[in-house]
Amino acid sequence: MSGAKTNIIIKRIVDAAMTVLLLLLMAYQVTGERAHEWIGMGMTALVIIHQILNRKWYGALFKGKYNPYRTVTTALNILLLLSFALTAFCGMSMSGYAVPFLYGMAPVSFVRRMHLSMSHWSFVLMGLHLGMHIPAMTAGMKLNDRTKIILTCIFACAGGIGLWLFLKNGMPDYLFFRVPFAFLDYEKAGWLVLLENLLMLSFWVLMGTLAARIPGR
Repeated sequence: MSGAKTNIIIKRIVDAAMTVLLLLLMAYQVTGERAHEWIGMGMTALVIIHQILNRKWYGALFKGKYNPYRTVTTALNILLLLSFALTAFCGMSMSGYAVPFLYGMAPVSFVRRMHLSMSHWSFVLMGLHLGMHIPAMTAGMKLNDRTKIILTCIFACAGGIGLWLFLKNGMPDYLFFRVPFAFLDYEKAGWLVLLENLLMLSFWVLMGTLAARIPGR
């Protein structure tokens, strides 16, 4: 296996692991505070590994022309990295288990609200990021028209349910600093919390997939 293919496989594994950890991080009421912090540290490590694997992308950042597709993906990647960085910084500033010696790096009243907002922006941007890559990842798959239609309908239905859950659960309030803390249902079954998170993520993945159709790629 060539080095390029190996690198692609590693990237896919890292992306998959980041997606799983993201779903767990958004399920605070399932994991609890201690596990949430350690999962967050794992996510931070994977983000750093992801940046190292994509170092060539940074080297080409100021080279070549920017068509609409490249402009959107570049802006999305930078915003995602910034949201991850802010989420991690704010999380460490409130840490009581994973890195307690970093507690108080910034005022807790500030980082608590910022962490809530940035974590939800990371969720949205991660979904868009994954969706932007789906056309390229599935380009080699040989599917007949009937299968494509069925998969499209399933994906669209999941995304529609995800959007409804996103609005029902008040996610826009967290994104735009409208509330100081999250309203979590601790009575809800853990598997249902994770399923709802997956459905909400699927909506943004769907939006990213549609955005990947931007002309000029």
